[in-house]
Amino acid sequence: MHTLSRPLPVRLLQSSDLLLLLVAMVWGTSYGVAKQALVFYPVLGFLATRFCITFLLLAPQLRGAGRAAWRPGLPLGLVLLAIFLCETYGLAHTSASNAAFLISLCVVLTPFVEWLLLGQRPDARLWPAVVLSLLGTWLLSGGIEHDFNLGDGLMLAAALLRAVLVCLTRRLGSGREVPLLALTAVQSGVVGCGCLLLGVLLPGGLPALPTAPAFWSATLYLVLFATLFAFFVQNRALGCSSPSRVSLLMGSEPLFGALFAVLWLGETLTPVAWLGGLLVVAAMLWASLSRSRP
Repeated sequence: MHTLSRPLPVRLLQSSDLLLLLVAMVWGTSYGVAKQALVFYPVLGFLATRFCITFLLLAPQLRGAGRAAWRPGLPLGLVLLAIFLCETYGLAHTSASNAAFLISLCVVLTPFVEWLLLGQRPDARLWPAVVLSLLGTWLLSGGIEHDFNLGDGLMLAAALLRAVLVCLTRRLGSGREVPLLALTAVQSGVVGCGCLLLGVLLPGGLPALPTAPAFWSATLYLVLFATLFAFFVQNRALGCSSPSRVSLLMGSEPLFGALFAVLWLGETLTPVAWLGGLLVVAAMLWASLSRSRP
């Protein structure tokens, strides 16, 4: 696994950046796809299905050198479990476009979490980005005309937990040769088993699996692209770049999310909400420029 002190070829950095932007596009569409799947199955059952399938596909990666993934994978999996519970329950109580914009606050939160966990102090030029993000979030949630709802609050919690995850991945993976697919397997197993256990223990349990083709096509899309592909790229990028840079490169996620929600799901955003979303994206761009200046 690469470290920050080891220079990387320009070609690798360019290909890694392009892959991270592709991850941003996939994750941007994932909110609308997940929202469609939740029509057929409750949150815990949907998450258990998605991540148990992922774990079964990746289980062979845990043999041999892959056993090294258990130690960092278990705590990272618990954080990931918390993220997806917040994201998916939040998505059930807010719009897909709102969810995509709010989760992008991870871009601004990551440098401060990086300071707390890794001891790398954020640049003072990030403070304007924080102000823009807070103003944009307030406008996106309706400003003075609407109350900040439960779904919006859960998406903000997920954004903070995402920042914790990327920093913790860098911290636990530093100096270790951990196969990336094996790490994704452990994380997926923790999320899948955790959701299955919660679903069975809670009153009412889980209903039978749905048979609707729309549910299974949405689930498979999320398994193959939003989980297997996206986590592999993110974990690889965190081995050769800072958590803040990884988050910033994926900052275009809300744009893809909003466009997908409007064009595919038929959602509508008020002018005030669009202004709030644009301020969140502007904050991401400001933070990106601040981090890239010499």
